Amino acid sequence: MMTDPIADMLTRLRNAQNSRLGKVEMPYSKLKKAVLDILQAESYLGKVEVVEADGKKKIAVDLKYDGKQPAIRSITRESKPGRRVYCKKGELPQVLNGYGIAILSTPKGLMTNKTAKSVGLGGEIICSVY
Repeated sequence: MMTDPIADMLTRLRNAQNSRLGKVEMPYSKLKKAVLDILQAESYLGKVEVVEADGKKKIAVDLKYDGKQPAIRSITRESKPGRRVYCKKGELPQVLNGYGIAILSTPKGLMTNKTAKSVGLGGEIICSVY
């Protein structure tokens, strides 16, 4: 049994990029798909698609590189099952002085810290990326 599937997803991405792989697969969930869609929209990942293999859904992710360097330099899980991290609308984190993003779970759904600031929402910080 896996206690933190989001941390597992982030570790799979990190390990695949450190190994210079072109593609990585992981088990499907709506939350994982939403996080990956945000990373794709922010141009940290290539194509993200849901595939079905042996009757089970999986997410196939094409990794993106800038020359030999991975597009994702660092990806960190902020809120963990043992220690949840929340922020108010005025206390939203700034990742690498605005060059990176933080993904938040808000009452209006998942969004980046920049979008949450413009909408005026706070929430749980899922991860930070740069």
